[in-house]
Amino acid sequence: MREEPTARIPLGILGLLIGLTIYGIVLARYLPELIGGWHALVQTVIYLFFGLVWLLPLRRFLIWMETGKWSAKSDETQDE
Repeated sequence: MREEPTARIPLGILGLLIGLTIYGIVLARYLPELIGGWHALVQTVIYLFFGLVWLLPLRRFLIWMETGKWSAKSDETQDE
């Protein structure tokens, strides 16, 4: 565990909030025009997909916020 606080965590949270806000605005602006006339179940699946797809890069982002590195690999796992 780190001894001193870093600016990565507050900056990371701010970046995450800004990124998700932009992502949500872009989806809310353009997605209804594209799929508005489609069947409601198809729209539901698409909105669920886009509601979950932002989670894909989240693990690496959280690792960076905590460690300052983009990968979870440690020096111990590279003993080949």
